[in-house]
Amino acid sequence: LPPEEERKATVRQLRETVLQQKETIGSQRDAIRELTGKLSRCEGADGKSAWKNEVGKGKDTMGDLPRDPAQVIDQLSRTMQTLKYRLESLEHQLRANVSYAALPSDLREMLQRRLGDLERQLLSKVAELEDEKSLLHNETSAHRQKTESALNALLERGSELEKGNSAFKSPDEFKVSLPLRTNYLYGKIKKTLPELYAFTVCLWLRSSASPGIGTPFSYAVPGQANEIVLIEWGNNPIELLINDKVAQLPLFISDGKWHHICITWTTRDGMWEAFQDGEKLGTGENLAPWHPIKPGGVLILGQEQDTVGGRFDATQAFVGEMSQFNIWDRVLKAEDIMNIANCSINMPGNIIPWVDNNVDVFGGATKWPVETCEERLLDL
Repeated sequence: LPPEEERKATVRQLRETVLQQKETIGSQRDAIRELTGKLSRCEGADGKSAWKNEVGKGKDTMGDLPRDPAQVIDQLSRTMQTLKYRLESLEHQLRANVSYAALPSDLREMLQRRLGDLERQLLSKVAELEDEKSLLHNETSAHRQKTESALNALLERGSELEKGNSAFKSPDEFKVSLPLRTNYLYGKIKKTLPELYAFTVCLWLRSSASPGIGTPFSYAVPGQANEIVLIEWGNNPIELLINDKVAQLPLFISDGKWHHICITWTTRDGMWEAFQDGEKLGTGENLAPWHPIKPGGVLILGQEQDTVGGRFDATQAFVGEMSQFNIWDRVLKAEDIMNIANCSINMPGNIIPWVDNNVDVFGGATKWPVETCEERLLDL
């Protein structure tokens, strides 16, 4: 070809090469942005991991990174190095296929300058990624150390509580504390109930929760979650449920003071009585008459059961403290209830007695030494 046609062909070839280089650079910039975004998400993932569950329900778990951050950084670094090698290869191919001497000097300098700029950008990005890798490794180590410290503190706290529980002056001189309205703080009575044709339930409790103190206790059996329930929910009065039948009780106990509560019931005509601080405040009948209490269920302190032993609703949870939860298989005399309430006698329940080794706590509920009976009386 004539020299002029050859130069034109070279220029066209150079323009095509430059366009290809621009497209390559554009795609590489997109790849860099994508990799940078992945790095940011990787950094954010470490900060979002947290410990949610203490004990019990298992509603929450320790958040784990989907991948090791160091591996992500290594992969990004290798990708950037690969891009760098691809650019060097393109430069060598250009030099082999196109004679630099045949190119105009301004185009040759522009191409060489752009390739140099891109190479410097890639090297800078690789260096940044290496710095990020080192920083992320340090942050991950610090996070793990913080998590381990929190776990160790909880284990120590559990040991202290176990030691404290074993150090009660008497097996019944303790209280269960449920300070938050949640669906995972509760106590559980290890023993279950036999078939009952009458019962008396007595307990000391203190709560100032509003609206409603929640559910001090509930007994559920297969096929009937509301076999026995004492509940004050929302702005409703305190209710006693037996076999899902309801009686409203004239009790008023949400003043933040200790109160002694006793409930009696018999299957004969469904007769019930409600005592507060030793005084009978209400009585009624036709509450699940001729229905024997079913045996073999689960007795929970502080939560209302929608299924046997579970499906708690935080809005129905008891908030406060309780102690001396006892159950008898008969209707106690009013005189006995008065003597228990004024601390004249200590009469454990013959079906469910209040003893430390019969009560487990879950989800952050705790056991503490309880005030003496006389101190509780002064709180009235």
